[in-house]
Amino acid sequence: MIEQFYDLSRPLLDADERALALCREQFARLEEIKEYNQLKMLKAFTDCRVGGSHLVGTTGYGMDDAGRGKLEEVFAVLTGSEAALFRHNFMSGTHTLSVALFGVLRPGDRMVAVTGRPYDTLAGVIGIDGTHYGNLMEFGVQYDEVDLLADGTPDLAGIARKCRGAKMCYIQRSRGYAARPALSLEQIEAVSRAAKAVQPDIIVMVDNCYGEFTQKQEPTQRGADLMAGSLIKNPGGGIAPTGGYIAGRADLVELCAHRLSAPGVGGEIGCTLDMLRGMYLGLYYAPGVVCEALKTSVYAACLFELLGYAATPAYGAQRNDIITSVETGSPEGMVALCGGVQAGSPVDSFAAPEPGDMPGYEDPVIMAAGAFTMGSSIELSADGPLRAPYTVYMQGGLNFAAARAGVLLGADRMLRLRRSE
Repeated sequence: MIEQFYDLSRPLLDADERALALCREQFARLEEIKEYNQLKMLKAFTDCRVGGSHLVGTTGYGMDDAGRGKLEEVFAVLTGSEAALFRHNFMSGTHTLSVALFGVLRPGDRMVAVTGRPYDTLAGVIGIDGTHYGNLMEFGVQYDEVDLLADGTPDLAGIARKCRGAKMCYIQRSRGYAARPALSLEQIEAVSRAAKAVQPDIIVMVDNCYGEFTQKQEPTQRGADLMAGSLIKNPGGGIAPTGGYIAGRADLVELCAHRLSAPGVGGEIGCTLDMLRGMYLGLYYAPGVVCEALKTSVYAACLFELLGYAATPAYGAQRNDIITSVETGSPEGMVALCGGVQAGSPVDSFAAPEPGDMPGYEDPVIMAAGAFTMGSSIELSADGPLRAPYTVYMQGGLNFAAARAGVLLGADRMLRLRRSE
């Protein structure tokens, strides 16, 4: 059917047909996870007695905002957390993580990043990038890290050594722009046990961006004390136009609330304007949308493998985030792939992505993101820093039919580039 709308070569269409056949079994597993998570979502909504009045926002200070409180109750129940902040006031995933880190860490505390160097933009929050804008290290927080093992799994022995006496064990679940697999819940639980065996009161915090609803539980149900993420990724369902969440132990969430607003004020203020309906609806739709993104990720890996490109994770591997990386081999390959994805986007399809400098990144970055919400990565997008081996990171897809077209258009441009070389 897709050939009725796009001019694709016969070899590419043949690869597409084969990829769809190979992915069928994996798709069935993802649909089963989606059904479980959607029923869990429905039960949380009904158990918390969400009503029409909760969808209406407030202005001003937002004191006694019933809809805000109910939404956070739903998310806490859904994720097995004691409490949650689920708000449009968070400006990005990095901002959300920053609020959590500054909320619970104090001068003299030591945090240990146990999945290696954190994502590029968090380097400025911690202070390991050399900038000086009031980062954690400037406030006297000590930093250490434990690299992953050669196979990308956590170094449990190294974690046990370095977490002794530490205040926080910090886990980045997804890969960011690193060549390593995303962590499963089983691995997160093993890390938590290793850290708490030597430091029982350590705070295990998880950057859960890109990982929500990829499995049947969340990190707070498998040993994490705190987790955080962005609403323009998985949990916003492609509907929430901004925001983030922090969830976990009630005392830690309370500290984060006082960092988000002001000391002594906490989570009692924060008007919701006209945001609540989209945030409720986005959360409710999230399991289904994440499933579509996961199917896109599996399909993209399979298609590019068939075309001779290295893609990770392999299409048959368990998915713990929504990202598939493709090694294009050159800057031109990155431009070709991102340009094709952009051409298959419903918004700004006519734009031509080019590499450019971005705050928080050491290398020029190219981004393809023709999205209804700017920067949304639950909608199909492709991006990456221009550095060898010139890897493009693809994620998202509100529905598989359209996302598959974007992937194919990206592959088509890469094949054209290959033939011209």
